[in-house]
Amino acid sequence: MTYPKVYIILLNYNNWADTIECLESVLRNDYPNYQVVVVDNNSSNNSMEYLKAWAEGKLGVWVNPNNPLRNLSFPPVSKPIPYVYYTREEAEKGGNLNLEENLKCEIPEGVTTKYPIVFIQSGDNLGFAGGNNVGIRYALAKNDFDSIILLNNDTVIKKDAISILVSARLKLGEKAIYGGRIYYYSDPERLWYDGGKISEWTGRAFHFNVKRPKRDLKNKYYIIETNFITFCYVLIPKNVLQKVGLLDETYFMYVEDWDYCYRVWKAGYKLYYVTNSEIWHKAGASSGKGELSEFSVYWTIRNRIKFILKNLSFPKKMTSLLYLIISRFIRIFLLYLNKGKHLTKAQILGIIDGIRKSK
Repeated sequence: MTYPKVYIILLNYNNWADTIECLESVLRNDYPNYQVVVVDNNSSNNSMEYLKAWAEGKLGVWVNPNNPLRNLSFPPVSKPIPYVYYTREEAEKGGNLNLEENLKCEIPEGVTTKYPIVFIQSGDNLGFAGGNNVGIRYALAKNDFDSIILLNNDTVIKKDAISILVSARLKLGEKAIYGGRIYYYSDPERLWYDGGKISEWTGRAFHFNVKRPKRDLKNKYYIIETNFITFCYVLIPKNVLQKVGLLDETYFMYVEDWDYCYRVWKAGYKLYYVTNSEIWHKAGASSGKGELSEFSVYWTIRNRIKFILKNLSFPKKMTSLLYLIISRFIRIFLLYLNKGKHLTKAQILGIIDGIRKSK
């Protein structure tokens, strides 16, 4: 069996502790040909210095001993782990190949990658799409890979998750993108993503089986065709990147994955969900305020309207906007009754800006 090179790209913004826990799980995965890229979106809390200190073995790793997922990222892998540090400009030109090659001989035993970690400072908060695009441009400039995997930094992964996902890509081809099954980190036997769907007539995307216990599932070991994959965890072959392009940076945060999946789907490519490639997600950590916050509510509503106006045909635009307006007014009313005035305001501003800024 051949093992094509895969880049695993993590985006960090002020969540260096989550990123370290994620890296500890990634660096013990059993796929033999991957390189990790961490893009920092100009964090305000010295995240990059903490990440470097961790790689050098100067910063300890602590995971709650009562955490049932502790074994995925603990005990820590051997340190120091060689790394390179690039600015955005250096990375997007492909970095320093000679330096990276020389550092390969310093990989400690027990770390399953054969490449140094790549740390990239974006220099600005570019949002989810913009930050990940920096990592993707770095990979494309080097042109030494088969696929990239975007992985949220607030996740931990099962040891065989990457190999299973890459095996699906090798089996079903490069004209598709691939996702895995995702559970809540805080409730490890309960589902967060179990496949999904974009509805053109309502202009929304949703996850199947949200909060459903794993024990209730029948489709344990399948590859299922879908039309929506969350970019919390997604494999995109180089061929798709070259044909479909990068993520749309005008979304900034949320819904950029709806947009990309829709573009892939409309380009005639497939989207596959691989049920036994499993990871766990700290839902809401990227916003810093939990799964439902003013930040997430505003950007989701704003970008949902942008998605509708950008992508859908006129009849579907009309039904989607009508559905959104009716459902939002009901939601706003219920939030108001439950004293969620801050979320009510965020939804109204999201609707206004979604219409105004999508023109």
